Amino acid sequence: MIQLAHRRFRAFLKETPAYAMYDRIIRPQQLTKEMMLAFVEYLKAHGKGEGPQSIYQRFKKVLTNAVEKDILPKNPCDGITIKVDEKTLKKEVLSPEEIKRLMETHYANENPVIQRAFLFSLFCGLRWCDVSDITYRNIDYANKLLIFEQNKTRGHSSASGVVIPLNDDILSLAGQPETADDRDNKIFPLPSHTACLKAVKRWVKRAGIDKHITWHCARHSFGVNLLNGGANIKTVSTLLGHSSLKHTEKYTRASDDLMSKAINSLGSVNYSSMK
Repeated sequence: MIQLAHRRFRAFLKETPAYAMYDRIIRPQQLTKEMMLAFVEYLKAHGKGEGPQSIYQRFKKVLTNAVEKDILPKNPCDGITIKVDEKTLKKEVLSPEEIKRLMETHYANENPVIQRAFLFSLFCGLRWCDVSDITYRNIDYANKLLIFEQNKTRGHSSASGVVIPLNDDILSLAGQPETADDRDNKIFPLPSHTACLKAVKRWVKRAGIDKHITWHCARHSFGVNLLNGGANIKTVSTLLGHSSLKHTEKYTRASDDLMSKAINSLGSVNYSSMK
């Protein structure tokens, strides 16, 4: 993400006439608040959802570190933010029917390891950074449990450890180690995140699904589909490894079935009988 922030900033400089002179080199004192305001507007114009905010947060983090190391006298990003509605789910979600279509879609030169890893993420709510790291040792085969610590929150959240029950179908996606020595091997030896994302997008397109699907959509789909299936929000929050329910609330707003059920629970209205 920090590398992405750097690339976006370079693109901003190159594409903005007022700052194109700094495309090849820029000195600390040339980073101004006016430039940061323009960069924020550039990010918002060239991104959607939580993307611009995520990129800007990483960029600001680097400048904060530069201030701490006396490279910058002050952070030009101070007081400049990108706000998003954190209670609204921004990413697309795959329905159970669409997931079934994915599983039924095959084509030449597909990557079965990437596909199995993505399906595993869809049924366990994993981020790419987690599914790419889990080993056979993370699975308790006797009790059918996936036990791991989330990379994103490791060391600074009491909810970083997650335990997810697995059924036989999900276990079949993971397989089993051939020998005891293979217990520490990665279940899904994946290429780079970029390569995985390209493969998933190609797969989704071949399945005839007209949605902008990223790897993180698997995690969101997991949460929404659980709620649509009748799971309560506390259970979903625990399975996703959220530190509080506020992080899970956005999934309830994306759950069409739950909203429909809530409205239907009000009962029927027979207007003609009232006349």
